[in-house]
Amino acid sequence: MALTFEEKLRNYARLAVRVGLGIQEGQRVLVQAPVDTAPLARALVREAYAAGASFVDVRWDDDDIQLARFELAPEGSFEQISRWRVDAEIETAEAGGAVIAIRATNPNLLGNVDAQRVATYQRTLAAYRKPYTAQVMTNRLNWNLISAPIPGWAALMFPDASAEEAMDKQWDAIFAATRADQPDGVEQWQTHLANLKRRRDLLTSKQYAALHFQGGGTDLTVGLADDHIWGGGAADTPSGITFTANIPTEEVWTAPHRERVDGVVVSTKPLSYNGVLIDGIRIEFQGGRVTSASAKQGEDTLKQMIDTDEGSHRLGEVALVPHSSPISRSGLFFFNTLYDENAASHIAIGSAYRFNVRGGVDMSLEEFNAAGGNDSLTHVDWMIGSSEMNVDGLTRDGSREPVMRNGEFVI
Repeated sequence: MALTFEEKLRNYARLAVRVGLGIQEGQRVLVQAPVDTAPLARALVREAYAAGASFVDVRWDDDDIQLARFELAPEGSFEQISRWRVDAEIETAEAGGAVIAIRATNPNLLGNVDAQRVATYQRTLAAYRKPYTAQVMTNRLNWNLISAPIPGWAALMFPDASAEEAMDKQWDAIFAATRADQPDGVEQWQTHLANLKRRRDLLTSKQYAALHFQGGGTDLTVGLADDHIWGGGAADTPSGITFTANIPTEEVWTAPHRERVDGVVVSTKPLSYNGVLIDGIRIEFQGGRVTSASAKQGEDTLKQMIDTDEGSHRLGEVALVPHSSPISRSGLFFFNTLYDENAASHIAIGSAYRFNVRGGVDMSLEEFNAAGGNDSLTHVDWMIGSSEMNVDGLTRDGSREPVMRNGEFVI
């Protein structure tokens, strides 16, 4: 018997809390949610208390309020941020709490505003938020990202549907991608996470010197950080809390070497970045650093993102995703990195996760950089995989092993 919408919503909230956050008895929880996703936020609060949370707070966001600022606020005002919003994250993390964010926005919300305004704001926000970001990048707290439909996003995904139909279709797509439409979703997730763990453990044991991507206009060699570790699926905090940062997740990923990336890479899907769609990305690397960058759409925003700081001129993540992943098979483009990165292999401009280098969590910045890690105020994933993509692992003795062929794992 098919589940009702209310049953699917409860399943989704339960997955986010039990599989995503892994809440422990007595933990406090911060929920970040757009106002348009209030029904899911309320379900998360109830599930968090049912799982043993001692206190659940909610921080609300709103697309229209954000757009009004970038359209109407005076020049010179975009270095002002709402520090209390970031302080809520930092306070929760420092108290040993958990943070869950519903990531939902109109992907092209800021497409017609001055890119410099957005870049100034994002740079200021990222700098103030860095203490919290450092905790996320080292898995020092259990955190989770999910999403939910909002009207502007649903209309973009399903432009031929009525507003109500678009929202219904988007809910169906999200429930399917997260297994929330299944009565045994939690059990299915445990099996899926075990499969991801086997794949990441195998790749870690290989200790490839580099990965070579070729197909669809891409010819890129990505050197891997010294003594790198592959991540994927669930992770553990230092205190032993198991959590799954992204729901859905289909990827395994590791840290590139910041000075050993060479060649050209072309995007295979658009990127929604800070309310702007960027499409047709083409970037060249030499010695790990971006030497040229262009895009058919959103080029100014792409270049602003790359110019965030020195680290944003380099890679911080390389991830492998089979072309046959459930999100890819759906044939849908979500205009949302949380979903689209799980439909295709991808790379990320900016900061690397410390836990992708053995001992990296306890390294100084200088030691982390020496191992090949990268530090930046930003971390932006964009998709490069397709059914045409072949990936080889280059061993330290100079030989080559097939890892993916036509977008599928063969290792």
